Amino acid sequence: MMTYDDMLGRCRERVREIMPWDLAERLGTVQVPLLLDIREPFEFQAMHIPGSINVPRGVLEAACEWDFEETVPELVKARNRDVVVICRSGRRSLLAADTLQNMGFASVVSLKTGLRGWNDYEEPFVDGNGKAVGEEDADRFFQPKVRPEQMSVQNSI
Repeated sequence: MMTYDDMLGRCRERVREIMPWDLAERLGTVQVPLLLDIREPFEFQAMHIPGSINVPRGVLEAACEWDFEETVPELVKARNRDVVVICRSGRRSLLAADTLQNMGFASVVSLKTGLRGWNDYEEPFVDGNGKAVGEEDADRFFQPKVRPEQMSVQNSI
């Protein structure tokens, strides 16, 4: 049986990851990559990196192709463009980046440490209305919310 960590490990063998400071540097260049935030819409509405687009991981494959209700033209057209895949922690984005590579996207990376790392690096966020999100609000949003019954110690009793 393969665990979530096993799946992530396999993806890390195939997908290149960049750190938040690498992304901040790339955003200051002429050829800005497509920022693909694959979190759920409510997460994206709360805060995201300015300029990113939201395509939830659950509809990613259909969003990458023409002729589907989920089609996102900007994403379909990005097959030969640099794409940075973003999520909360860098785990979902790793899986999504692997999927994009399998679908023929030529230049895909995952943001290692995700938006938590972006926040730790004190980079800016905006909410769904384009309004800047304060540091304290971002810190609260990224606090772990694992309940006791979700912890492995609890499950082994």
